Amino acid sequence: MIRLPAGMLKPALVAIAAGGLVLGLFLMWLGMGDHAHAVFIVFTLPVLAALVIEIAVSLKKGDIGLDIVAALSMTAAVVFDEELAAIVVALMYSSGQYLESFAEARARRGMTALLSRVPRTAYRHLDGRLEEIALADIRPGHRLMVRKGDIVPVDGTVAEGIAVLDESALTGEARPVKHVSGDAIFSGTSNTGDPFDVIASQTAENSTVAGIVRLVEQAQKSRAPMTRIADRYAILFLVFTVAIAGLAWFLSGDVVRIVAVLVVATPCPLILAVPVALVAGLSRAASQGILIKGGKVLEAMAGTKSLVIDKTGTLTSGRPRLVDIKTDRDPDEMLRLAAALDQASQHPIARTIVADALARNLVLPVPRNAVETPGEGVAGDVEGHQVIVGGVKYVAGCLGLAIEQVADKAPPGAIAAGVAVDGAWAGLLVLADELRSGVPELLSDLRKEGIERIVLATGDNRAAAEATVGGLRLDYIHAAATPDQKMLIVVAERKYGPVMMVGDGVNDAPALAAADIGVAMGAHGSAASAETADMVILVDAIDRVLPGIRIAKRSKRIALQSVYAGMGLTVVFMAVAALGYLAPVEGALIQEAIDVAVILNAMRALR
Repeated sequence: MIRLPAGMLKPALVAIAAGGLVLGLFLMWLGMGDHAHAVFIVFTLPVLAALVIEIAVSLKKGDIGLDIVAALSMTAAVVFDEELAAIVVALMYSSGQYLESFAEARARRGMTALLSRVPRTAYRHLDGRLEEIALADIRPGHRLMVRKGDIVPVDGTVAEGIAVLDESALTGEARPVKHVSGDAIFSGTSNTGDPFDVIASQTAENSTVAGIVRLVEQAQKSRAPMTRIADRYAILFLVFTVAIAGLAWFLSGDVVRIVAVLVVATPCPLILAVPVALVAGLSRAASQGILIKGGKVLEAMAGTKSLVIDKTGTLTSGRPRLVDIKTDRDPDEMLRLAAALDQASQHPIARTIVADALARNLVLPVPRNAVETPGEGVAGDVEGHQVIVGGVKYVAGCLGLAIEQVADKAPPGAIAAGVAVDGAWAGLLVLADELRSGVPELLSDLRKEGIERIVLATGDNRAAAEATVGGLRLDYIHAAATPDQKMLIVVAERKYGPVMMVGDGVNDAPALAAADIGVAMGAHGSAASAETADMVILVDAIDRVLPGIRIAKRSKRIALQSVYAGMGLTVVFMAVAALGYLAPVEGALIQEAIDVAVILNAMRALR
């Protein structure tokens, strides 16, 4: 669509046209008709001139739009002595343009709100004092203070104490979220509690909010296929309008009918409804922590037929937790001793065991003489007991046992930590990465939304995969899949229709890029997957795929409703004008009512 320049020009043109109409009508009321007609022409010309310049610039770029109809209708009204119709068309056109820009700005609010989450400076601890530094100067490892009300400048971890953050701009979660020491937090969130320190884990350029800014800018520049189709239909409608106007004049000899037909066709619901509805859908999704990279992706999502989904970190949380304790001893006592020793280790499994023990309100004493074998396990003293915790092979080896002599076995897909106490095998701590809550219901709801096939593509072996997802209604399980194989799986699924791929890791990036709609779990996923994906879920929740698809379907449905209703009414009133039953001024008022109704209907996609 050809648009007048942004800024003050659009409201200025509205003011000029409105002023000319009011002044001209006042002169007519005084009986000064000739002067009124002159005023109508003078105040129409600035709007017409701005429109002609904009058309010329657009034609030079190869863009042809229905603004040409507006220029023709104003010109015809002036030439054929329909000055009142000319100024009314000028006012209706300029106000329609302003209304459209206002509606798009309102629709974009959810996305542009993300762009405002970029601080300019941060406060770094240095030699016992605070110094203000530029965002670009922050490096991983810097200790930064986040004051109350400040935006977290970069991704990092809470250094100590408690951080209470407003994460609504990124996730849509209205309630403040509490984080304790060691928790990962993301840039772009706001500190609503007391000041706290954060240890930077990323530079500003590689942090969450910077990536979101790039994604939003990309989304705002993209154009949906529906919008491009609307442009092509706009050319056909231009030819159709001119043909109807010419036919009406040829059959009746009444030039006023030419003006009336052109006026009714100015502007056109076809080019007003589609961009507003799609942008409103993008903004609505952003407000729920779903960043969709443009109207093209939104439109494609509405037609998704096949879903390829990763397991670890996608269907599951990606963070193993304790699910079973295999021992002949007191389970809580064995866990207490193992977790106490694991306090001396930074291994992720050790930290999980400690966290689960604390969640059970077990009191953990401080271990002594702890010696860790990196990647294997740790041994030490706990309250006078010699304790060993680690991989089953490692613990068995420390006891002088073959792994076959250890009776306890972990189920497929689980992680086992062996425990020995005072030189004897004590048992196993079994950890597993379980399905996220609500996954079965999510897959069922996705099928109700038109997803015909749901397949799993995982790097895990088949036994581990089936142990985790065995109860889900899946069409196929692709186990032990490499990144290249995941990409081929996506390509193969295309025979069933548009394919959506959901993943979170670097190994998912090729498949995300190959899919018609690649969806990345952006909260804890890799930067590579977020960059190659078409849609990024900013929260650690796979269930956001469902509202994303629903928003896409509703936005497209509303856009088409607006187009069909608006175009249908326009064609009907063009026929009425061609038959001589509609004056140019009446046609302008009717068309403005149609345009306002179309835009307001398109804005429903925000709800």
